This record gives sequence, structure tokens and C-alpha cells, in this order.
Amino acid sequence: MDSAIVHPAFSIPFLFILLTFLSHGIIASAFLGINYGRIADNLPPPEKAVSLVQSIGASKVKIFDVEPSVITAFANTNIELVVGLGNQYLQQMRNPDEARTWVTNNIQPYLPATKISGIDVGNEVLTLSDSVLRISLFPAMQNVYQALVELGLEKQVFVTTTHALNILENSYPPSSGSFRQDLMGEIDSIVKFHKQTGSPFLINAYPFFVYKENPKETSLDFVLFRPSQGFADPSTNLHYDNMLLAQVDAVYNALASLDAKELAVHISETGWPSKGDNNEDGATPEFAEEYNTKLMKLVSERKGTPMRPESELNAYIFALFNEDLKPGPTSERNFGLFKPDGSPAYALQLTQPSGKDYGIGTNLTGSGMDLGFFFPTSFSPPESSKIPFYSLGKSCHIILQLLFYFFLF
Repeated sequence: MDSAIVHPAFSIPFLFILLTFLSHGIIASAFLGINYGRIADNLPPPEKAVSLVQSIGASKVKIFDVEPSVITAFANTNIELVVGLGNQYLQQMRNPDEARTWVTNNIQPYLPATKISGIDVGNEVLTLSDSVLRISLFPAMQNVYQALVELGLEKQVFVTTTHALNILENSYPPSSGSFRQDLMGEIDSIVKFHKQTGSPFLINAYPFFVYKENPKETSLDFVLFRPSQGFADPSTNLHYDNMLLAQVDAVYNALASLDAKELAVHISETGWPSKGDNNEDGATPEFAEEYNTKLMKLVSERKGTPMRPESELNAYIFALFNEDLKPGPTSERNFGLFKPDGSPAYALQLTQPSGKDYGIGTNLTGSGMDLGFFFPTSFSPPESSKIPFYSLGKSCHIILQLLFYFFLF
């Protein structure tokens, strides 16, 4: 996460239903996943965390290492897992033999029981001050990918890396989005790698941090997806009414300048903290609820971005739990959807003040199917984290899925 840019949670039943739809293929491309970080000393064991992930219906999870107990806990769950190869191993991965050993020991043994779909090599490396890590990143990605090829796993597992948004030299307006000149050597190689392998370009995007750094000059409406005047890009005349889509389109434009406009951009982290220090304006449960609820609605609409309306939005919420050992300001330890005991960090509102719902009971599929599920305005699950349902619609396979989760958890 980059403190100079932009972080989680959703209404429990709505996230459950939306991601159940995604796991059934009703929304084919767009997805909303969750980051499972573990920088804490009070979290439940991985098996209970997996049950919590299942209870909210999430079908995609991103972790930051290759802890065996965590990877094993996701076995036979049908949850897609992106694992992390930490920055501390990048220099070692410049050796092809070491990369092959790492893949052989940390990826191959868990397939196919655990559905490992990707390896995230390094985290925000290019914007760190460590030049050794920077020059190690691309060779590490190449060698890890080649190890997958040699083991016949490259079609199952992609290789990528996560970037902070400040890899951009310019981000406003989005049509001026460009990469930093001092990083162009590394970025050009990485972008060519993505084009060759078909892996997504990952970006951490946090409108919260923009607001936190300059609350007097940054519109709260614009960062919280509220109706706002927004702005029109003077070069494209495209209109932006929220910051997140403007950030993503700035990345798309930067990629297009490298002849890579076809690359998929995934938001590897985004969210909003429910608590912060006195100088962290906006870090409240109410704003966290609002940001994440409206983000979920945005993804479910499948509209893409103004610059890429055909490319549906893909994002991982940060994070599953509050993490009490994370360094930095208080907000860093309070991005979780859940507290360590499994209770929600806050309830999320499902309806707009007008009473219009955020997609439940409306056409999410584009085929006119009424999904017909209704939940109360806010919801705090009991300690067992079971997900009750209040009204059933017409789709039998989704009803069965709900029944399965209800009785299982």
C-alpha cells in the first residue's frame, strides 16, 4: 500500500450475494475479491478465515505470501487464490534455479486442490528507494514464469506484480496519464512481459489517501462515489464523477502510450479505513461503509471506465481483517471488513437514501433476470457469521447455493 495514494468492507449479505453470482459465472468478467493480510497476532486460524470468506461468498482471494497452512486451508474450496512472492526474495529469484525451486516447493504441491491462479511477484517495488529490488523485479518475474512453463503450469497460473499509483508521472486529467520517466526502463520490460503472457497489470488505488492528504481541496463527494459535478477530461471530453475511475483510466492511458492498450488493469487493493488518527480526516465507519458499498455497486454495474467501457472493473477489497501489527498511522490497522473475532468492523448500508437498492432484485446479468433477493438496510451477522436470507427469488441454483452456505456456516 502506498501512503501517498489511496484502502475495506461491504455489507455482508450484499457482498455474499454479489460474489456468489460471480462464482456462478453470471457476471463473466468483472469480479470483486478480497485481500487476506495477516500482519496481526490475534487473527483466527486459516480454516476459520476461509469459512468467513466462504460465508460472504467471495470467490477470489489475494494473500501476500505462501504460508502452507493458509494455502492448504483453501484446498477444495473452489476459491481462486493469488499468492505473493515477497520483496525479500526478489534478488534470490534472479537465479533461474532458485525460481524453479521456489515454484516447485510453494506452488506445484498445492495444485490442483488449491486453485492457485496467480503469483504476485513483489509489492510496489518500483516506487521503493531500493535500487537492488528494482533491478531484480523483472528478472524475478521472468524466471518464475519460466519455472511455471517448465513444470507445465503456465496456463493455470499467471505471473504479475503490484504497483503503487505513484508509478505515474501524471494522472490528471486521465488522458495525460503517463509513467514516470525514471522508471521507464523497468516498466517497459514489465509491460512487454504482460503482453506476452496475458497477465493483468495490478495497481493499488486508494482515493482515501488523496482525501487524507488534502481534505480541504479534495471533494469528499468525488472520492465517495456521491453525485458530484466531477470533471470532463479536456482532451477526450469524457466525464468523471469519481476519483477511482479517473485513477484507473490514467493507468490505461499510460499503458496505451506503450502500445499496450489491450492489457487488463486490475485494482489489486482499494478500500477505506473505519478508524484513524486525529489528523486522518475521513477515517470513520460511516465513510468506510459508504465507500465500499458504492464500490460494490460500481463493479456490479459492469460499465467499465469512461476510457474503457468494454473492460469491466476488477478489484480486490483491502482487507478481510483489521491487522493490529501493521506499522504506520491508526488507519493502516483498520481497513478490515472484520474484526479478529469474526464480527463485522461495521455494518454496511444496502440502499441509497432514496430506498433504491444497489443491484439486489435488479438485472445484474444483462438478460433481464430478476434476482429477487431483499435484505434489510443494514446487517450485522451474529457471532457465528451465518448469513440469513429474507426473501427468495426465481433462480433455483442460486437458492441452493444460499441454502448450502446457510446450513454450512
